[in-house]
Amino acid sequence: MNTTPDNKAPVKNEILKAFNQRIQEKTVQVGIVGLGYVGLPIALLFSSKEISATGFDIDSAKVNRLQQGQSYIKHIPEADIAEALARGHFKATTDFSELRAMDAVIICVPTPLDDHREPDLTYVENTAKSISAYLRPGQLVVLESTTYPGTTEEVVLPILERSGLRCPVVPYVVEDGAAAGSDPPDADFLLAFSPEREDPGNPSFKTHQIPKVVGGVNAPSATATKLLYEAAFNRIVLVSSSRAAEMTKLLENIYRSVNIALVNELKLLCQRMGLDIWEIIGAAKSKPFGFSAFYPGPGLGGHCIPIDPFYLTWKAREYEFPTRFIELAGEINTSMPLRVIERLSEALNRRSKCIYGARILVLGISYKKDVDDLRESPSLKIIQLLQERGASVDYNDPYFERLHKMRQYDLGLESVPLTADSLSGYDAVLIATDHSSYDYEFIAANAQLVVDTRNATGKLTQHRDKIVQA
Repeated sequence: MNTTPDNKAPVKNEILKAFNQRIQEKTVQVGIVGLGYVGLPIALLFSSKEISATGFDIDSAKVNRLQQGQSYIKHIPEADIAEALARGHFKATTDFSELRAMDAVIICVPTPLDDHREPDLTYVENTAKSISAYLRPGQLVVLESTTYPGTTEEVVLPILERSGLRCPVVPYVVEDGAAAGSDPPDADFLLAFSPEREDPGNPSFKTHQIPKVVGGVNAPSATATKLLYEAAFNRIVLVSSSRAAEMTKLLENIYRSVNIALVNELKLLCQRMGLDIWEIIGAAKSKPFGFSAFYPGPGLGGHCIPIDPFYLTWKAREYEFPTRFIELAGEINTSMPLRVIERLSEALNRRSKCIYGARILVLGISYKKDVDDLRESPSLKIIQLLQERGASVDYNDPYFERLHKMRQYDLGLESVPLTADSLSGYDAVLIATDHSSYDYEFIAANAQLVVDTRNATGKLTQHRDKIVQA
């Protein structure tokens, strides 16, 4: 009888036995739908473990670049893609009919908010429909896209079962790190949720080093997913359901959202009190217990923190439960770009200028330093607010030569060079993203006014009269 690697949980049903055997023999075929900041690293990780990974994407330009060994994500070296292609364990395609050949299909597609700040599961639903059209007995489907508790069971499962195949939801418990529960006798395929935990540009944690949380709709689904990810990740954390796994990811990001909102609010108070919030946080984090440092900024960015809390507040309404704490944090964080504009306006007023007609240079479009990712970047909102107030706005970002049209923004701008002459020509330079490549001493020396939202100039000793913390 086959067993899981920890030799504690017997692998019982026939689907699971066959799946486990393919993993052990490294003949398992893994498909990853969505080749963005989450999907591409996972595909390359499985490939590096000599497991065949096929990436699926509707963007033919992405697929063509990958097939040529090119990277469109800065922190993923082209050498890694070329090596994966050369080994023959990775390929990318737009042909979704190849899903039928996959033993496991991992869904890594966006889950944005709509115009009413409610969950938009269009990408997940469309992907599930594509998989359903080619679903075959014995396949494992894993949703990784961040969403509200219940999505895997309530949205993905019914779509997959349109294929005529079944995957019953049966409760199980976790004992000694293994799923213990009855095996659904009529299960045709397997289904689970495993939240993505990528942190683009973070050099401290590689994909395989980040523990993988797994929750299935039944015990065999949980076990199969655990087996799959054990072939690539250092540690697997099994939970008792797909709902528990979905809630785990939301807790992680809501924790960050609430604490960032706290320091953002304290920053505003400290500005009125004449205190330096950055100095205070630095002193507070000297405490070796009971305190974790979070830092203020111009607003939240990235795909997770600005969006995930609203997924839970939306779902909570189904249970007539007000999530006041989470919603208040969201209000504070989403208001920060406007607070930055107010601070900039005050700084200009003190120099007998106003925003209307002012020339403003925004430094940094990425949502955080040293990444080529502008999803939900507060810089975009700041530029929009400045333009609405009549300012003439330019930007510089070493990772974005131009701003393409996005769902909410069509700014039509190109990155301008940073020279002493160009800097001096702006009424204010607003630091929105503190890229390491920026020479802040040079910027402060040549700018008329620097409005710093990231404390990037905090260590400068010269030109302090021209620097305003925002």
